[in-house]
Amino acid sequence: MHQIIDSLNQFWQFTGFANCQLANLIMIAIGIIFITMAIVKEWEPLLLVPIGFGMIIGNIPMFPGLNVSIYEDGSVLNILYQGVRQGWYPPLIFLGIGAMTDFSALISQPRLMLIGAAAQMGIFGAYLLALVLGFAPNEAGAIGIIGGADGPTAIFLSSKLAPDLMGAIAVSAYSYMALVPVIQRPIMLALTSKKERLIKMPKPREVSQKEKIIFPIVGFIMTAFIVPSGLPLLGMLFFGNLLKESGVTRRLAETARGPLVDVVTTLIGLTVGASTQADKFLTGNSLKIFALGLLSFIIATTCGVLFVKIWNIFLKEGHKINPLIGNAGVSAVPDSARVSEVVGRESDPKNHLLMNAMAPNVAGVIGSAVAAGILLSFLG
Repeated sequence: MHQIIDSLNQFWQFTGFANCQLANLIMIAIGIIFITMAIVKEWEPLLLVPIGFGMIIGNIPMFPGLNVSIYEDGSVLNILYQGVRQGWYPPLIFLGIGAMTDFSALISQPRLMLIGAAAQMGIFGAYLLALVLGFAPNEAGAIGIIGGADGPTAIFLSSKLAPDLMGAIAVSAYSYMALVPVIQRPIMLALTSKKERLIKMPKPREVSQKEKIIFPIVGFIMTAFIVPSGLPLLGMLFFGNLLKESGVTRRLAETARGPLVDVVTTLIGLTVGASTQADKFLTGNSLKIFALGLLSFIIATTCGVLFVKIWNIFLKEGHKINPLIGNAGVSAVPDSARVSEVVGRESDPKNHLLMNAMAPNVAGVIGSAVAAGILLSFLG
């Protein structure tokens, strides 16, 4: 009888109930909230469902030494997590992004690339604010990239500069990507007048297939020469786009933008979520990172809209740009471009801004990768 009681007691010590702490329950609740937002609100479900469930996985309380935790060397989760820590997953996602992105809007209106560049000020603004709050320069650089509204880039850069903060940075980046419509709309309305919101822009010209093929080759060479440290992201982005546009690698393009990107997105979301163990995630630094992430989105959106407003001062009538597409300079493709379309149609149901907004939107994808390369070059 005594032996049975000892065995039951030993079993109890290994259960989650015996090892549970309030912090674990808080993180599990946050994971459930993420899943609920994804299902009920349909906010980035392909990201928030894996991240939310990963949070639940990572915060199941357990007896140390079972070799199943994501931070225990050799465990299954730890092996899968190496794709995040070593920066393998983000370039593969960029390959898929390139294979599913149409750069026609940008090719037909290259001047709108400047809007994508202006929106990157959110990255450098958050970087400076993080320095003020006491983060080390490398940590500040990793935090700042949240302003690019690009989860894979945030993971890639933080894996190189601040791996200990990666969980908070990744969750912050993906959370705010899901909230792009909520964050950007009031800023756009506050910074623009009714007259500005009614500005009509011409439909982008048709782009030839030759231009589409030349663009990824020339675009990669130019950006890689400027920031060689951005090679893993830029190379895979433009390579994926070449697969799409070449016309002779359809199977490779379909694999890159379909099964490959789906598998990698699932793994990156699940493992990033699992990395948010309560003892590592529920810290003062995590709260600061979330606050800085929100500020970086606000700065990026504000800079994009204000840049267009200032630019319009120097443009003639008939050539002015609707400042509502300024928000699309962040690289949340195509969500921020859709916000431009929705807010524009609220003022004029016949004013379609989506195709014009896609130009700075895809420029923002390139811009965030370039910004990551710049930060990595002098902080890495």
